[in-house]
Amino acid sequence: MTTPRLITQALLDSSSAAAQNAPRRRQNLNFHTENEVPCHRLINAIEPDSYVPPHRHLAQDKDESIVVLRGKIGILYFDDLGAITDRCVLVPDGETVGANIRHGEFHSVVSLAAGSVFFEAKAGPYMALTEAERASWAPAENTADAIYYLQWMKDQLAALD
Repeated sequence: MTTPRLITQALLDSSSAAAQNAPRRRQNLNFHTENEVPCHRLINAIEPDSYVPPHRHLAQDKDESIVVLRGKIGILYFDDLGAITDRCVLVPDGETVGANIRHGEFHSVVSLAAGSVFFEAKAGPYMALTEAERASWAPAENTADAIYYLQWMKDQLAALD
């Protein structure tokens, strides 16, 4: 597939459709053409039943920037023991439309509306999370506890709506 030049409503529609049909209920579309490029730029479509376990990126060049394009996205920031240190809700036409996540910060992204899509930029190359980057206090993906933890995260963001 050729890398899209424009971010159109049709591209957002197709990304959302792919997320709705994906087992993890999220789908990314990369604008970078190779994993080795120094800057990764991508669209992430995510549905409300997709669980992104809290995690962090320890490499100093792995800050992430997120801008919501459609729907509603919540971001939770955690300390090393799992207590929430900050939270925000991103809405395209709202007060807050984007966020920066510093390297080393535990965080999770939560879809609060069907068809949510965000743009993300971070340093490449992609590296799988290490055990030190996974939150030991949060359930792993595809576990029974993950469903309850996702709902708990949504409840923590509900007060911001």
